[in-house]
Amino acid sequence: MTVIDFSAFIGRLATASGETILPFFRTSLSVDNKSSRHDFDPVTEADRAAEAVMRRLIKANFPQHGIVGEEFGNEREDADYVWVLDPIDGTKSFIAGFPIWGTLIALLHKGMPVFGMMHQPFIGERFSGDNGFANYRNSAGERRLSVRRCERLQDAVCYTTSPLLMNETDRAAFARAESEVRLSRYGGDCYSYCMLAAGHLDLVIETELKPYDIAALIPIINGAGGVVTDWNGGPAQNGGRIIAAGDKRVHEAALKLLAAGG
Repeated sequence: MTVIDFSAFIGRLATASGETILPFFRTSLSVDNKSSRHDFDPVTEADRAAEAVMRRLIKANFPQHGIVGEEFGNEREDADYVWVLDPIDGTKSFIAGFPIWGTLIALLHKGMPVFGMMHQPFIGERFSGDNGFANYRNSAGERRLSVRRCERLQDAVCYTTSPLLMNETDRAAFARAESEVRLSRYGGDCYSYCMLAAGHLDLVIETELKPYDIAALIPIINGAGGVVTDWNGGPAQNGGRIIAAGDKRVHEAALKLLAAGG
């Protein structure tokens, strides 16, 4: 099967997960802390229920495929095709009632992300891509996604979810890049990457990402004409320290600052 053959099924996964999540949003739901440290890593009934629904659909339709998920671990991760699932990326925003969260669904072929979708069911938006093309869909219709040109870092709008999520060394590196951009804003999680693909901002810099935080976003950014790597300029699908940019010139300039003194 080709990636095009899979796209309709990914739409089914998005619909099923969204229908599962929405009854929980902006309600008094219980929140657990997955972290054994002093920080806060929340998970809710909605996270678990949505991933369970997607896993059931995948196993029923593609039992030979692997699955990597945030809530229920990995199965057959050495398979040729592997689904990478984050049922609610941005759980902290979710529990605070803000709609800047989304369901991330990625399809990997032999370890490489070949299709990705971010679904925001409350707003009714879907961002998808296959590395060569990226698409936006809402109730009004569809359009192609395209990053915007930005020649200089000094003209760039930069996002990160929070510098507080970075260790001291990475926070200092981020501060060097942040000091050069036109505007820096915090928050967004997966939504920031989709706004980059849509041409509304220029740079996203993050650390401590897991594969399920970034895998679905890579084909969307690439398909919109952007670039996403780790801080060393290497592949991003394994997570860690990630930088995404709409313009390669901004990407190169930010990479130099992140590496300076490190």
